[in-house]
Amino acid sequence: MSIDDDVALLERVPTLRLLGTAALRMLAIGSEQRDFSPGDYLFNAGDDADAGYIVQRGSFRVEDGGAEVVAGPGALIGELALIVAMKRPSSAVALDHSSVIRVSRSLFQRVLESDPGAARRLRDELATRTSQLASDILMAGAKLSI
Repeated sequence: MSIDDDVALLERVPTLRLLGTAALRMLAIGSEQRDFSPGDYLFNAGDDADAGYIVQRGSFRVEDGGAEVVAGPGALIGELALIVAMKRPSSAVALDHSSVIRVSRSLFQRVLESDPGAARRLRDELATRTSQLASDILMAGAKLSI
């Protein structure tokens, strides 16, 4: 895939789309592509999380204890790892021949440092999500106490 193809794929990811084309271009140039065969692990629960992955083709099963999600083209796996050092809470395994764009946390942080507008847009989105999550928790708590 070309850099322009990678930028187009990154633009499909809602969180990344907020950053703008210039920031996405920097991410596309600095990232790497990785290929996986069916059954290969992208990562395992407990691994150090130092990158996020955008699925280019194929799909991955992301397992977190009993919960399971299938991530296909355009999905961002490991979003929180782009922002904070942590251990992987889940495992991800390729369901078929798949490829991802690996964006390291250090690259992501350099891009945000070089583009304060992109960083502000991301901060605002995360604040909105956090507020919505807190509201959802309060609503669920209210329903449970009835």
